[in-house]
Amino acid sequence: METDNLEEQSEAAQERNISEGLTFYHADLYDSQCRQGIIPDTLKPGNSEEYNVTEAETQNVSPNDEHNQKHVNELAKQYGISEEKDHSKPTHLPFKNSENTSHMPSAPKREKKMQFLKRNKASEASNKIGSEMTAKKEETSQKSKLRGCEDQKNHYSAKDTANVENKITENTEIKVEGDQASRENKGFAVYCETCKTAVLPTKEILGVHKNHKVTDLCNAVELKKEEMRKNMSKLEDQILQMENFANHLEEIYITVDENFARQGQSFEIHYTEILDVLNSKYEEKTQALGEEKKLKLESLFEQLVDCGKSLDTSKDLMETIQELFKEKDKAEFVKTALHTTKRLNDYFNTDINLNISTNAEYENTNIDLSEVEQLLDSIYTVPAPSAPVINPQIPNSATATSLRVCWSLFSEDTVESYQLYYKPVCDDTPGEDQEEFMIRSKDTYCTVKNLMPNTQYEFWVIALNVTGSSPASESAVYVTAPSPPVIKTNECRSCENAALICWESGNINPVDSYTVEIYKVDNGAKEYSVNESIVGIPICESLIQFQPNETYHISVRAVNVGGPSESSKSISIHTTGTFFYLDEETAHPLLSITDNGFTITCDQEESLVDLPYYSKQFSRCIAIMGKLIPFKGKHYWEVEVSENTEYRIGVAHENTNKNGLLGANNTSWCLRHIVTPSRHKFEFLHCGVSPDIRISIPPRRIGILLDYDCSTLSFFNMDIHQHLFTFHCHFCHLAHPCFSLEKPGKLKICNGIPIPNSVGLP
Repeated sequence: METDNLEEQSEAAQERNISEGLTFYHADLYDSQCRQGIIPDTLKPGNSEEYNVTEAETQNVSPNDEHNQKHVNELAKQYGISEEKDHSKPTHLPFKNSENTSHMPSAPKREKKMQFLKRNKASEASNKIGSEMTAKKEETSQKSKLRGCEDQKNHYSAKDTANVENKITENTEIKVEGDQASRENKGFAVYCETCKTAVLPTKEILGVHKNHKVTDLCNAVELKKEEMRKNMSKLEDQILQMENFANHLEEIYITVDENFARQGQSFEIHYTEILDVLNSKYEEKTQALGEEKKLKLESLFEQLVDCGKSLDTSKDLMETIQELFKEKDKAEFVKTALHTTKRLNDYFNTDINLNISTNAEYENTNIDLSEVEQLLDSIYTVPAPSAPVINPQIPNSATATSLRVCWSLFSEDTVESYQLYYKPVCDDTPGEDQEEFMIRSKDTYCTVKNLMPNTQYEFWVIALNVTGSSPASESAVYVTAPSPPVIKTNECRSCENAALICWESGNINPVDSYTVEIYKVDNGAKEYSVNESIVGIPICESLIQFQPNETYHISVRAVNVGGPSESSKSISIHTTGTFFYLDEETAHPLLSITDNGFTITCDQEESLVDLPYYSKQFSRCIAIMGKLIPFKGKHYWEVEVSENTEYRIGVAHENTNKNGLLGANNTSWCLRHIVTPSRHKFEFLHCGVSPDIRISIPPRRIGILLDYDCSTLSFFNMDIHQHLFTFHCHFCHLAHPCFSLEKPGKLKICNGIPIPNSVGLP
């Protein structure tokens, strides 16, 4: 019992080993000399039953097993394992070596069972390999090669194992080299400009590229991309140019074909007309010639008949005379001679016309072909062209001194040149004729130069060829682009959040609109580009909002139907604080403005003589008003004064009473300083009322803050950063700075400065 159990366990273990490591290959895959033959030539004793079983099993192989075995052979060839030797030999399942077989039990029952298990395992393994190859060919190929190599090492001789290991080593080296190349490609980090190739960083240091000029690979790629973009742009331009040229060639091709058809039709008409005229002339001349022939022949025939009659009479008289001479009888001779003489006298008295009645030549031999010649000339004569048509002006096609005028003509016309006439259109003197100018052109367009800006011109054109000129076309009015505007720097004002730009048109005639171009200045930038444009401005000023603490360059263009003008001279705007100018139209006559308009002085006191009253000019007090930007927000400026100067400074509405004192009405607010024998007196006046405030330290630099948001007007002593006083009021209208001197003195205004951090209300 124990022996039987041991045998069964041994058989089960052998079956498991066969099941786990069983892989099938072509029987001639390796040249192993120790391989056991399928059918040995000489059977050893005790193995007859084994041979019979093997032979019977071989003969009983099913078609499915043959198909699986064939698939295994194809896989072996596909993976490069088969050496393709002895192709004529059939494929069989491998057997163990004779050496190993000698140690196996020789029981026929066990050997039969082992062969049966091997055949079943072979069929299952073949089916499994076929299904895996259909699902995932590449992955299975690698795994099959590795698994096959391991099984070969387990089931075959040392020589077979060495061959398999060599193939595995070759495949592994190829794979490792491919991975290394992939890693090197991913490791490219620099570009050698000398060798024009990408290299690894290690090669840059240790390799042949050590002393070459190298750069970052990403930068090199970007440079190459930029170069390719430029080349693409050039190619696009060239493609566009060639497309335009091809379109032009196509138009010429079509025009040549149309002209050929039209010219052929014209030739046919003219030559048909000539042939008709020639036929008519031929018939007419032939008929006249026949009639002349008839008349000539009839005349000659009549003359010939008369000549025959005369000849017969002459012959008859000749015969009569000859017969008379033969007469013997004298009496009869005399009698007959008298009668014959009478006949001769009558014959001689008859007028015989010996002149030919008609000439043999025909009178109408010359054929008049003048009409035919005229028709022939008309074939080569080009008709005078029709009147061209001037096209309307294309918007934005003009400059301040030039215009591009275009016209068209009928396609049937042949034109050698054009004469373009023009003259300026003057509305002031419509009855007066303007001087006309003429330009010759070969094309259907012409650029007229040396014109006046923003001026209307009337154009008309005449077409010319060898025959003559066409009628004049209908006139069309073109207008040149305007001149650039002129920015009035003395009237431009700004604050931290906005700027008011004022300009003059610079043109005699009105323009359609204006365009303001805004250039934001970046620190360190040498060139500026237009950041923003405001178009369609109908008047000569524009209030523009900006960002605080920035610098902008502003220019203006005038626009009409002809196009925009050149940019005006730019002006710089700094949004660091409120900037304004003094309105000299409001200045008192005794007030002088110096230091570029920011210092006011008065050298004498006001006389008692009343000055003439002007609505815009201060007459009661020696004052002047500034022009503040019409933008509500915060506005700050400073005034430098001396301790002994008597003044009034503050704000007032634009329509405040100029014949009164600042602070004496409800439209003005001011700080007044007067010098008394005892002290410096300061008053904060509005409607003539001031609170009782004493200031111990007279300020020499006064800061004024106008805050529309808080409805306040504050005064500060900026020498010591001291708040002096604040008016709380609602400004119904825009307020403007005002400055007044009550005695001879001087005030210096400082604006365009930022609001100090120390300025704050208590």
